This record gives sequence, structure tokens and C-alpha cells, in this order.
Amino acid sequence: MGKGESTREAILRHAIVVASRVGLSGLTIGRLAQELDLSKSGLFSHFHSKEALELQVLEYGAARFVENVVKPALAAPRGLPRLQALFDRWLTWSQSDPSSGGCFFVAMATELDDRPGPARDLLVRLQRSWIDLLAGVVAAAIREGQLRPDSDPDQLAHDAYGAMLAYHHASRLLDDPAAEERARRSFASLLDARRTPAS
Repeated sequence: MGKGESTREAILRHAIVVASRVGLSGLTIGRLAQELDLSKSGLFSHFHSKEALELQVLEYGAARFVENVVKPALAAPRGLPRLQALFDRWLTWSQSDPSSGGCFFVAMATELDDRPGPARDLLVRLQRSWIDLLAGVVAAAIREGQLRPDSDPDQLAHDAYGAMLAYHHASRLLDDPAAEERARRSFASLLDARRTPAS
């Protein structure tokens, strides 16, 4: 990795923490330059516009999510073990940096849900990809005979992600010490209701 690429990596690593705390609207080239002790012109040369900075921060967050959550979980056996691994890795991801706002994508969804534009469009694509991945893993669990054949992969993916988001809310906003235990019980109940007797 060259000097320019390593500088850009350092900028994005810092930017994702800032954005998860203050949102993309509070993320400016001037702020990043000051906090990282870089010149504005030097930082601007990496991104060229506020919009480009926002999109690259989202893309960087997505790449980190794939590396930290998706790839390790996909190494688990197909079906329910893989779905459990995705759930476990997501909880770890949400807890990973106490100085940030928790899950970067939850913070971005709160900010961008009613703000049309390229950043929202990208976030929507990323979140749909995540839910589609969950649904695909559920469908594999049905094919493996681990979940009942009448199970709806899209509904189970929706409900599983709902348990994750409820955990984030209970943990980050409500500071509920039982948040993780409650989320794990919700997720287990969701799967138990659809399991086949053999599994």
C-alpha cells in the first residue's frame, strides 16, 4: 500500500467513527483535516467533494462489515450454524467500538431514511444486500432440512434482523444490561418455532 493509499485508509478509518457519532452531515473535510492534522487541500485531493466523501465512507464501512461479519460467518457450516454465526458476528460488530455510535449502518439509516440522494441510495442497496444474505442463509437451512419447508426466508430474515436492531436500541439507547441476553433469546425462539424435529 502506497503512502497516498495508506493516508486515505487512515482518513476513512477516522471518518467512519466520526460519522457514526455525528452523522454524515457533521462529517466535513475541514473537520477531518483538523482532527487528523492534515491540510484541507491535501484531504480534498482524496475525495474532491462532500458527496464523494460520504459515499466512500459508506463503501469503506461496507468493506469492513464484510471482513468482520460476513466472511467469518460464511466459514460456518451451511444452514442454521451459518445463520447463528451471522447473528453472533453482527452483535460483536455492534459492540466493537464503544466510542462510536454502535452499528455504523444503524446510525446511517437513522440519518438518511428521509434524505434523498446518492448516499441514501447506496445505503439502501447495502441494507438490502444484508437482508438478502440472511434470507439466502435461511433458504439454505430449509433445503438442509433444518427448518420447516413452509418457512418463509424473507420473513425469517426480517425477524432476525429485527432482533438485531432491537438489541442495538436496548443496548445503545436504553443501556439495558440484559440487552444481549434478550436478543439471543428472541433469536433462539424465532428459530425454535421453525425448526424441524430432526434438527
